Amino acid sequence: MADTSEMTINLVVLGRTQTGKSAAGNSLLGSSDFESRRSPSSVTTRCSLGRSCRLSGIMRRNGRELALRVRVLDTPAYPHTALSKEQVRDMVGSALAHHFGEEGLHLALLVLRADLPLCAEESDDAVQFIQELLGPTWKDFTAVLLTHADKVEEAGYSEETYLHSASSTLLSLLSSVQHKYIFLDNQRSIIKEERNTVLRKLLNFVRLNNYQVLLLKHSKE
Repeated sequence: MADTSEMTINLVVLGRTQTGKSAAGNSLLGSSDFESRRSPSSVTTRCSLGRSCRLSGIMRRNGRELALRVRVLDTPAYPHTALSKEQVRDMVGSALAHHFGEEGLHLALLVLRADLPLCAEESDDAVQFIQELLGPTWKDFTAVLLTHADKVEEAGYSEETYLHSASSTLLSLLSSVQHKYIFLDNQRSIIKEERNTVLRKLLNFVRLNNYQVLLLKHSKE
């Protein structure tokens, strides 16, 4: 904390089964910290924290370059094939308080598959879950990660044409989080330049929120 030449951003990935949460976390960290594979059931069953190495050449603040460290909390799917919604909510809430309770959370990343339509029920479930975890200011601290962007590109869509064709449910969700969204291809190993581009976008979201953090205290009901 005392090192003013360095900044740490704290992130949590949230989403449904097989949206690519863990793979997205690995892409952001440049690691394979989180288990990620195709499966007919939910793969992640507990929360785990991954940390990046010290990254340089990504950000500047007040005219000077800062090194960046990224911490990502991977979470079980919501809903989950083996855990109840209450179990997942309590597990994630406890992990957020444990890992980010003192330093605070910069962004919750809601992971959605860009190659699948978003229905209203799925969106409502996700929003309710995030509201219960983060509280009334959740919109300021939430961004959307649209994974499987390679499938969208293969279908002939650019990001702009994709959004023009997107469902009103997705567009409403993106509007509610002030259009904080990123397309991510996590089907192949992300190269350093692509990861740096994604991290710069995330840092810009943090900057637009005046570098605020959300302090989380979890209490069991």
